[in-house]
Parts: sequence; structure tokens; C-alpha cells
Amino acid sequence: MEHTILLIGDGVIADGVLKQLSAKYKVICQPDFEAGIPNGTQFAIVVHDACRPCLYRMADEKFRQIGIPWLRGFVSFGEGIIGPFVDPANSGCSQCADMRRMINSPDSQQMRELEGEIDRDPWASRNSCRQMILLICKEIENVINHGHHNLENRLLFVNMKTLESSFHSFIPDPLCPICSCIPEDTPELALLKLQPNLKTSIDRFRVRDLAELKSVLKTEYLDQRTGIFNSKRYDAILPFADMIVNMPLWIGNEAVGGRSHSYEESELTAILEGLERYSGIEPRGKQTTIYDCYEHLETVALDPRKVGLHDEKQYQQADFPFKPFDPHLPMNWVWGYSFLQERPILIPETLAYYSLGRKNSFVYETSNGCALGSSLEEAIFHAILEVVERDSFLITWYAQLPLQQLDLKSCDDQELQFMLERIHAVAGYDLHVYNSTMEHGIPSIWAIAKNKKAHGLNLICTGGAHLNPIKAVKSACHELAGMMLKHDQKFTADRDQYLEMLSNPFLVQKMEQHSMLYGLPEAENRLQFLLNQKQPLQTFKDAFKLDQANLDLSEDLRNLLEWFHRLSLEVIVVDQTSPAIKRNGLYCVKVLIPGMLPMTFGHRLTRLTGLERVLTVPRKLGFTEEKMKPEQLNQHPHPFP
Repeated sequence: MEHTILLIGDGVIADGVLKQLSAKYKVICQPDFEAGIPNGTQFAIVVHDACRPCLYRMADEKFRQIGIPWLRGFVSFGEGIIGPFVDPANSGCSQCADMRRMINSPDSQQMRELEGEIDRDPWASRNSCRQMILLICKEIENVINHGHHNLENRLLFVNMKTLESSFHSFIPDPLCPICSCIPEDTPELALLKLQPNLKTSIDRFRVRDLAELKSVLKTEYLDQRTGIFNSKRYDAILPFADMIVNMPLWIGNEAVGGRSHSYEESELTAILEGLERYSGIEPRGKQTTIYDCYEHLETVALDPRKVGLHDEKQYQQADFPFKPFDPHLPMNWVWGYSFLQERPILIPETLAYYSLGRKNSFVYETSNGCALGSSLEEAIFHAILEVVERDSFLITWYAQLPLQQLDLKSCDDQELQFMLERIHAVAGYDLHVYNSTMEHGIPSIWAIAKNKKAHGLNLICTGGAHLNPIKAVKSACHELAGMMLKHDQKFTADRDQYLEMLSNPFLVQKMEQHSMLYGLPEAENRLQFLLNQKQPLQTFKDAFKLDQANLDLSEDLRNLLEWFHRLSLEVIVVDQTSPAIKRNGLYCVKVLIPGMLPMTFGHRLTRLTGLERVLTVPRKLGFTEEKMKPEQLNQHPHPFP
């Protein structure tokens, strides 16, 4: 059966492709779409000697509508680009490919403005165009004769000067206006029923080994030209293996770190951490469909005031990025699941995803309670622990609780002891760990690294929470180690700025400034409520009453939920899973526990209004005789890194 190919384009590459294919197939050649798409067309090619962005979008729309697969080839800024092969039955189109290609370019904005402005790329020489012609025709013949294609969700880049070529995969954009097929958000999709989740071992709280994900994490998500992450680097001066992957965004690059005892594992951890960040920025798994005001939805929606707001004075600031919550103001809502009510519940989109830059945002919300896992249950379990960790840290800070210090030598975990020795020997820090477990009973710790050297950050703080408190301490060690040594030069250079922040807390505006401020020896007195201990050290055995470990992670999760249920604390889960991660058996969730304190960065963005537990929990734990008053709370910026 003779194949009919539609070739749209002009120039040297188009002429060469036409000449070579016409010898074997019926080829209809047109300069554009004005003449329409001929009947009987089975395959299409769009080729030029320069980039034609508008034409590619038109091709995506028209060919997808009538079910015709197509391929493109063009030259842009000295580089030939072939692909993707677009199958209209599947996700993945030229728009997805170009979004990834552009966002990974160091000159992305300039490229977006200039592509399509010239008729012929100056690097499109006769020899380089001949190479493009050969590669395009070879791909077409593979598709037609063998049903095999190398370029589905892939691009082939050709250096028009050296003729070197390389393949680069991209993941279809779930928000693509052309090929996206994500479902509409519904209460049915939010329903949750916990399933059995066997752990990899009784002392691990994961249901899948990291090694199983090794190949897909590196090949599918990390690519210099088209990946969700486009570069990686390691820092050899830190006490532990530290890897950073870069996630390019239109608004700039975001570095995401992973820390472990090996660089390979840290790289995988960094990619997973980045995928969590990617999933939490905006809805990529379900289309938000509800835009209404709380007044109309209150019977099926979370009251946003329960999660903590900024106070009136904050909202009155002229440049404050958020507006007071108004129950009459329409906003986007997404469906979550309330374990306490055992039903789907609507959540403001601004609480379920990052809030900055979102229309009608009324609070500052970041990645609080976001976690990734190899099942929904695993993701929910770790997301709850993050909420607990940050709540415990902030209550301790604002109420200045004189927590009891833990005797680290009482822990017989050899790995932890080696970690402590390494932190001391390599970085020159001693670790002080305090029991910050709150009224719910979930083991939580506050950790302070104290510098023994005459230079560098004086104090570094972090928190941790886990059913196994030793794991919480190890996690804190890795977190603290990531701040050691590598920021010393910047700290010294900007010391005067941090001294200004010491007297003016509202100068603390960025995440790293919270921890850098407490690098000052002059700030140490603010942590004397912990450092100036007068009570005996507490052993791990005395501090934490641990239940029997479970082989099923879902049983551990049920225990967490039961503890919150007894305190009438509502655990709400929003499924943030996108097709980009679900394809490899990964899930991402956001957990909200209304009433618990959310972490914020930038002192003027503190969120405490309506969160009574910061005033009541100290009395429940026996630290105060009466309920605290708002004016008694610590007014200094917190030191969370």
C-alpha cells in the first residue's frame, strides 16, 4: 500500500527531504496549511531552515484533531532539531518539547523572543542541511516501514558546525494546552482507602528500595537540554555526600539538595526531592474546576481560618503580597480527603500548592506537609511527619520551651555515633539534641550544631520527627551538615547585613537569612532557653516510649491518624501526583493539619493568627501554669534553615 506523506515547508532541508522521499512514497508538498490537509494523508512532515513556532502549534492542533502523526525538523541558533515524533493518540507534542527546550536554555527569554524572526539560520550550510535531510528521512522510513520511531517524546540535536548529534528525552507537560489529558478534579478522585504497604524491612519506612528507581530517575528526569532537572553538582567540603540538582523554572533556577553517605544515593534523593517540589508548585495531576467563595461552599469546604492567618497589621502593609481572607471572595478550590470526617473536602488551591503569585492568595504557603513516596500511603506518612517536625520546632521557638536535652551517648546506634564523630572531626561542630515531642506523642527533636572553631556559622538549628527518633536525629545531622563550611565565606562577606537583621527582624526576608542570622555569636543569647541546661540529660529510652514496629507501613500510618483523632486534629490529604511521576510508580501529597503551625520564611510573613495551640500546648506539656498570651511569644525570627 502506497503511503501518502504531506510535507509542509520550504528551503534547502525541505527540498532535500522531498527529493529523497518522492523516490519511494507519494509526497504532497505545501508551504503552509492554507490549502488544507489533503485527503488520504497518513503522515506529515514540517521542515524548514529556521524555526517556525506558530506553524508547529498549528500542526499540533490540526494533526491531533484528525489523527495524523507528524515529525518536524528545523535549525535554530546553529543547531538542527529533529522531533518529536508526535502520535496524536498519546501525550507529548512539539509544544511540550519546546517548553522543555526553552526553559532549559540559559537564554530562554531571549530565545522565545527571537525564534521565528529569521527565514534561514546562518549556520544552515549545505553540508549541515544534507546531514539533517539524511537523519529526517531515516526516521520517517523507520516509522513507515518498521513501525519503529526513535523520537517519540525525544528530540535529536545536531550541531550544524561539527555535525555531532545527541538524543534528549522530555516528559510531556501535563498542563500543555494541546495534548494534556489530565482529568477534572472531582470528590471521587479524592477518596482514600488505605491499602497494605509492606516495608522493605521492619526498620525502614519505605516500601521500595531507592536502587529500584536508579535508572529511571537519572534517564527520565535529569537531562541538560530537556529535563525537569538540567544539571547536578556535588560539594566535597561537607561532612557527608551532598548533591544538588538544578530545576529550571521560567522565574529562575531552583537548587534542590540530597544528602546521604554516598554521592550516588544523594543524587537520587535530590531528584526525588525535586520531583516533590515540581509536584507542589501547581496542580499537574487534575484540572481545577471549582471557582467560588467560601460562603457558598462552607458545608463541603475547609474553613481557611483554621490553618492560621497573618495578623491585621501584616495585611495593612502597602507591599504585603497577600490579602485578608474574605468568605465572599471567589477563589480556586481543589478536592482533598479528611480522615477525621471520612469524606472528600474542598481546600483552597492556595493552601494545597505554593501560594506566592497565585490569584486571591490570603496566606503564605510553601512546601509544608509535602512528601513523595512509592505509594500514597508512604507519601502521606512522611508528609504528616514533616508537619509534626515544623509544628514542634515553631512551638518550641515561640514559647521558648526549655526542652530536656538528649544524651546522644545513650543511643547505641553505631551509624549515628560515626555521624556525630564525623561532624565534629570534619566540620568542627558539636551536636546538641533536645526532645521536642508535643502532646500528640510523635517523637520529635530540635537539633543545634555548635561551632567549636573561631570562624564560620556559630549555631545552626533544625528539627526532626519520626516514629523512630534515631532516624529523626540522623535526618537532622544530614540537614545541619548541608549548612556547614560551604556558607562561611558568604557569611563573613555579608556579616554587617546580618548584624543589621539582629536589630531589625524585618530585614530577614529570605529562607537562608533565618539560619545565617544565627550564625552570629551575638545571636547566641536568643537560644539560651535551650543551651543553658540545668536539668540532667535524658536517655533515648526514657525520652521515647516506642510501640512495636510494624511490617506494614499502613499500620504505622493508622497509628499516626489515631493519635490525631484522639486530639480532634483533622488530617487532610491533597493528592498532588502528576503524570510525570506516576509513570514510575511515584506519588506526591500535601497534608494539612488545621491548627498546627506552618513554617514560613521572611519574618514579616509569620502566620500565627488563629493558631491557639502555640498558646495552649506549653501548659499541656507542663512548661507553663497558665495559657500563654500572644505578647509572651518570642518576637525574634526563627532559626529554621
